[in-house]
Order: sequence, then structure tokens, then C-alpha cells
Amino acid sequence: MATVIGVRFKEAGKVYYFDPDGLTLKKGEKVIVETVRGIECGEIAMENREISDEEIVKPLKKLIRIATEEDIERVTENKAKEKDAFEICQKKIMAHGLDMKLVDVAYTFDGGKILFYFTADGRIDFRDLVKDLAGVFRTRIELRQIGVRDEAKMIGGLGICGRPFCCDSFLGEFHNVTIKMAKEQGLSLNPTKISGACGRLMCCLKYEQNAYEHLLKITPKPGALVETADGTGIVTETSLLTGNLKVKLKSNPDAAPKSFNRKDVKTLRDSKIKIDKAEIEALKDIED
Repeated sequence: MATVIGVRFKEAGKVYYFDPDGLTLKKGEKVIVETVRGIECGEIAMENREISDEEIVKPLKKLIRIATEEDIERVTENKAKEKDAFEICQKKIMAHGLDMKLVDVAYTFDGGKILFYFTADGRIDFRDLVKDLAGVFRTRIELRQIGVRDEAKMIGGLGICGRPFCCDSFLGEFHNVTIKMAKEQGLSLNPTKISGACGRLMCCLKYEQNAYEHLLKITPKPGALVETADGTGIVTETSLLTGNLKVKLKSNPDAAPKSFNRKDVKTLRDSKIKIDKAEIEALKDIED
């Protein structure tokens, strides 16, 4: 076991573990730590806690210090510099005629490196741009290509639910979301209804997936053969949340399907939820 603190560098960013070096820290405190990007100022997102060695990515770096007033002032100054750097970089991109979209700029705490985040449809040869930027800022320059989900997380906005993007407000990491989830939840496979502003499947499809997987195990699917109080029949329609089924009885195939609850039927032969190749092909661009 090891005692760690969790530090976050962005409001809804991933939490990283550090060695508190004997100090007891409170949530919300600003601290200075060493990361792969260099010296950074972050915020305590998880107070001192003991975790197993298997959960730690070694080597576990120690806390450098609790942030001072001077440190906080430097962070504020860096934020102001980032706005200027953004405008300069945009002009340089246009001057070089590069087909790329600048998304964000970040200074490391010590100013030893500036990171420029961008999106592009393919690979971009930005070597001349890096040289140009290095000549302006006189420090290390790194251009990092990101995906559309990362872009949405950095920029923020409102989802179709009317609330701020989950990725921008509380999701520390992206979850894997698939077309199969939408299908299993009985959603319309209409890209405009199941994709977010980033153009990828909505992250919220993941939230209730475990509940739907459980309901799918106990609920006969459309096409299943079931035994009811009125005889055997084929399930034509289901409501996973209520458990209500519509069953076309074999004893009266010309009649309208009859309603039952899943508790009142016995599954003789279940069916499967299928996604045909045409659906997969049509929706491949919105699935990660």
C-alpha cells in the first residue's frame, strides 16, 4: 500500500497520483508537481489516501510544494500569454497555408514549453511552422494533433440535453461507446439523435449500459419463442424498462399481438439483437 494524493490540471481533467511527501492536503488546494510535460501547477482532487501498489504507475513522483501566491500569479500570467500565443499561431498557420484548426494553447508552469493543440483531417507537415513559432517565442514548441472528442472537451458547449458537455464538466476520461449500446437501449440509429456536438456517439450512452445489459438478460427479445398462459408465441415487441411484451400467439396468428409482462412468460428460445452490415457502414463515422 502507498499513500497518494490525486491532482487534476484541468477542471474536468484526468486525476493523476503523486506522493504527498508526508504532507496532509485538502481538496481544492493548489500544488506544484513534476509531470512528463515539466513542472506544473495543479489542484488537489483527491485527498491523502492509501491505495494498492498495483494501482500506481511507477515511479510515483513526489509533491514539490504547496503553491505560493507567486506561483498562482505565474499561472495567471501564463493564461494571459496563452491568449496572445493563440492569435500569433493562428496567423502563422494562415501564412504557411496549413489545413489545420488550432484548438487550444497551453504554457507549462515554468514557461519551458508551449503546447499548441490542433485538429486536422490527416497528417500535417508542420516542421516549418514549429521553427517559425520557436523563433517568435524563444522556447520549446510542441504541436499536438487531437481528436474531435478532445476538441469538444477543451472548447466546451451545451449538449442537446441543454446541459454543459459531460466531457467538459465532470468526465475525467472518455469511455468507449459503441453502436451496439444504442441498439441495445432501443434508440433510433439516427446519427443526429445519438451523436454529440463532436460528431461522435454521445458519452451518456455508457451511463446506463450496465442496467440495460441486465434487463436484456431477463427480458425475451423480439423474435424469441415464449410460453404464456394463453399458449406459445413469438415476441414482436418489448419494453425493457417496464418489462412489457407483445406476443403473437401461435394459436391465433391472425389476431393482434397480446400484451404480457416478462414475469408472466417463460422463454423457450431467445433471440439476439442484430446490427446489419448496412447499419454499421452507415454509422461507422460516429463510432470511435
